[in-house]
Amino acid sequence: MRRYVIRRLAQLVPILLVITFLSFAMMRLAGSDAVLQKMENTGMALSPDAIERARAELGLDRPFVVQYVMWLANLLHGDMGVSYVTGKEVFSSFVSKLPATLLLAVVSIALTVLISIPLGVLAAVRQNRLTDYLVRAASFVGNSMPNFFVALLLMYAFAIRLKALPVMSTSVSLAGVVLPSLTLAIAMSAKYLRQVRATVLDELSRDYVVGARARGVRFGVTLTRSVLRACLVTIVTLLVLSVGSLLGGTAIVESIFMWDGVGKLAVDAIQMRDYPMIQAYVMWMAIIYVVANLLCDLSYRLLDPRIRLGGEES
Repeated sequence: MRRYVIRRLAQLVPILLVITFLSFAMMRLAGSDAVLQKMENTGMALSPDAIERARAELGLDRPFVVQYVMWLANLLHGDMGVSYVTGKEVFSSFVSKLPATLLLAVVSIALTVLISIPLGVLAAVRQNRLTDYLVRAASFVGNSMPNFFVALLLMYAFAIRLKALPVMSTSVSLAGVVLPSLTLAIAMSAKYLRQVRATVLDELSRDYVVGARARGVRFGVTLTRSVLRACLVTIVTLLVLSVGSLLGGTAIVESIFMWDGVGKLAVDAIQMRDYPMIQAYVMWMAIIYVVANLLCDLSYRLLDPRIRLGGEES
């Protein structure tokens, strides 16, 4: 297993190089830079000479390849650069937004587990009955509504009508995280409970379940000790991949609720052409997804010792 982990981590290096290079190229192809974007947002009017001096100070007058190589060299020395907009260090600015994103991810995953797994199992156990139809209908409705629409509905119901929760988050707090996390949990649960239902149904059709019923074993015992345990591989896969996407930040939801996390930071950086901040976000996303997939693969071995990882002998 150690050899497998080392090989997977080594694959992170070329992936990061390709992703950062492509992101650099696509931002330059957008047709603007940080100086011009700042002028448009602030309404300032600078002379051509002042624009050129500002671009030279930021290094934007150099060829694209030179800019990328210089950024990469600084990164290898632990320097992620300085924000073009705020003038602060990118690393410290980025790290300061991580607690909000971590809190949002943890609460969203917890709500998703509490909603999708019980409802998915209930729908499978009550197959083709009223409960199953209601759960599947709710799943269909949840899948049909985009995140921003769910966010507006929750905001209207709980913040405007009931006045129980804040409309927008002014700080990282439990009260402020309820609505954005519930928005994400509804969307993920609507998708995952159908997959949980299908997995449990497939497992309930196995011979060992029929044999347990014939021997008089209580169905609840078979469900909790055998069926759900066999379904853990699928459930863990869904949850780990969701953690990866949530830690990357959910830009739309964070922007709607003004949640001061990584996703909102990335949206602001893209709007202002803040290239160093965008590169930090791109690297974070790449690392999160690679690590999430690695943890997902390793969890297979822990949940089912029969599964062999790449390079292991059977």
